Amino acid sequence: MPDPHLLAADADRAAVVTRLDASLTDGRLTLAEYEDRSARAHAARTYGELAELTADLPRPARPQQGQRSAVTQAVHAGAWHGAWDRDLRTAWTGWATTAVIVVGIWLVSMLATGDLQYPWPVWVIGPWGVVLAARTLGERRSGSAGRERLRA
Repeated sequence: MPDPHLLAADADRAAVVTRLDASLTDGRLTLAEYEDRSARAHAARTYGELAELTADLPRPARPQQGQRSAVTQAVHAGAWHGAWDRDLRTAWTGWATTAVIVVGIWLVSMLATGDLQYPWPVWVIGPWGVVLAARTLGERRSGSAGRERLRA
């Protein structure tokens, strides 16, 4: 624990309240004790004030050898894929928007001239779509295999 006179942050207060929640759930605190300590935790200004609230509670158990932390479990469970999926959605949205625009321009120019024109939009959206499709399919294949390798 840092110097008891240092000011505590919101995250420190939240961590103490989380520990109090667990102690209430485990039956170590009564509801009245929990409410009192939670209110004091939210009002605490220093590390020393926070330490007083949990001084008579057992320390949280550390993960045993072989157990994974919550962060490690989330990563191995694929939570990190959220950013990758979001990037792919953004890329596909950009591709679709561009496709609508260039096909629209092509159609308007065909209607304006009354002539069937060369389908030039395929050169804009075709290669880009192939690259995105390969990236999407490659991620789906390697993503599940990669997660399985990480779990082993």
